[in-house]
Amino acid sequence: MWTRVASGRGVGAGRMCAGLLAMALLGGCGGASDNDRKDREARPTPTGAPGGAGFEVSYERPADADRGEAGFLRERKALESVADSLNRFVRLTHRVPVVARSCGGEGSGYDPNSRRVEICYDQAAEERRLFERAGHHPADAEVAAVIAETLYHEAGHVLIDDLTLQLTDRAEEDAADRFAALLMLRQGPEGERQLRAAVEEYELSAADGDAGSGGGDAGGSSGAKDEHAPDRLRAANHLCYLYGSAPQRNPEAANSPLLTPTRAAGCATEWAHVRTAWMTDLAPLLRER
Repeated sequence: MWTRVASGRGVGAGRMCAGLLAMALLGGCGGASDNDRKDREARPTPTGAPGGAGFEVSYERPADADRGEAGFLRERKALESVADSLNRFVRLTHRVPVVARSCGGEGSGYDPNSRRVEICYDQAAEERRLFERAGHHPADAEVAAVIAETLYHEAGHVLIDDLTLQLTDRAEEDAADRFAALLMLRQGPEGERQLRAAVEEYELSAADGDAGSGGGDAGGSSGAKDEHAPDRLRAANHLCYLYGSAPQRNPEAANSPLLTPTRAAGCATEWAHVRTAWMTDLAPLLRER
């Protein structure tokens, strides 16, 4: 079953392999007319996707309210950049459509039946509002970073399917978050900058949820069924991976209220476990190490 969440962080179906299982224990639109096709530009990602296999990006015609964000995502090539890095990293034997579209508030997600990822223009709009309320003007870099983190997360679900890893819903969501961190941190300082933006988004989302619910829980949950970790915990996890992977470039993370001193001291070990778990499970598909 394909489920979504309003935050734009999609939920995959429940799926065992030594690496990720160990980590778990540790811690539509119809056909287009001829006139529509010009607004439904397909953008395949050729690098690392021979014979049509791999992640391939296309854009559906946006709703009127989403035209600005649709244009931003096309111009920024945020999705193409992520698809390109995924196709260089892993070798798939099938095509994975990554479709940008107006979702009407459903949230970005991965459908394990059609093996399709959808990224929502309206998610980009919501992220922009969140960052602008926090004083980011313009918020282009932050929005692009969060959209990238979302697509990496959904790609994690794709790979969990491909590897037939048997994980509970919550363990799969946590694993997909860790995959997103892995792929972003592989990009070096630029990926670290993007991951920091994702951390901030989760913090802002948690605070926004708390305000909207008159207090809420620690993660700012709206109360809707959601297999993801609370937003504040997701922020803390990403920050720990960021610090653990490159403490010399991110020393301020150790002093964040998101991390206790004890957890900060163990982030390098935690990150090593995260990386080893995913790289072990991905071994059959890897192009790059």
